[in-house]
Amino acid sequence: MSLGNGTVLCDIDSRGVVTVSLNRPDVNNAYNGDMLAGLHEAMDALPSLPQARVVVIRGNGRHFQAGADLQWIAGVGRKGPEANREASRLTGEAVRRLDLLALPTVALVQGGCFGGGTGVLSACDVVIAADNALFAITEVRWGLNPSIILPQLCQAIGARNVRRYALTSERFGPQTALQLGLVHEVCALDQLQATGERVVDALLLSAPEALKAIKRRTMQVAGAVVDDALFDALVDEHASFRQRAEAAEGTASFLEKRHPSWYPAGRSD
Repeated sequence: MSLGNGTVLCDIDSRGVVTVSLNRPDVNNAYNGDMLAGLHEAMDALPSLPQARVVVIRGNGRHFQAGADLQWIAGVGRKGPEANREASRLTGEAVRRLDLLALPTVALVQGGCFGGGTGVLSACDVVIAADNALFAITEVRWGLNPSIILPQLCQAIGARNVRRYALTSERFGPQTALQLGLVHEVCALDQLQATGERVVDALLLSAPEALKAIKRRTMQVAGAVVDDALFDALVDEHASFRQRAEAAEGTASFLEKRHPSWYPAGRSD
């Protein structure tokens, strides 16, 4: 099943394993409005698939997900407040819905996983990373604010680690991601599918209704469920930053392959 103008592919096998594939390999699976729509369409379809047991999320091509398509971000930023709020809500709801999905979710990560991609991982139940994976929470580098994924990131790696990596945009490898808790297991790239299959098989052995109840209750007792009022505030903040001068300069610096104006290049004082 091709969704979001083909930017998301969704298939279900005879075991009830749903594979959701991000499918913009030419831009390292950077998300835009079409991909977000495709992810929502995939989650909308799940209730009509009673045989569905497990959801696997993967990226086609060399990379899992390179965060936001900054050309799309720049275009949205030039629109009015309502268009920006809608784009932020669409983005935030994709991660929030994935986080609250009743079915267990497994992410298989190869290559780059940046920005919103780290939010996707934080919303998944199990994350397997290949030994070539590379991670970064990149929004601040472009004058943006990752507010809509901060609840999931704080649950996954803790506020102390978010305060480092969301403020510096440092890149880190799979072993650091494992230590932080962003991923659960690291394997060789050529073993990524097989390692994921082992986890999927364990989930298929779990009683479906008990599994759903345990997942739901775990999130409740951990205080991991974001209420509507907080979510609305996060969406508004996310949208407002996209419309600021810093975001315009940050995205322009990326597209023009230069440092942003706030970087004191050449200064030694």
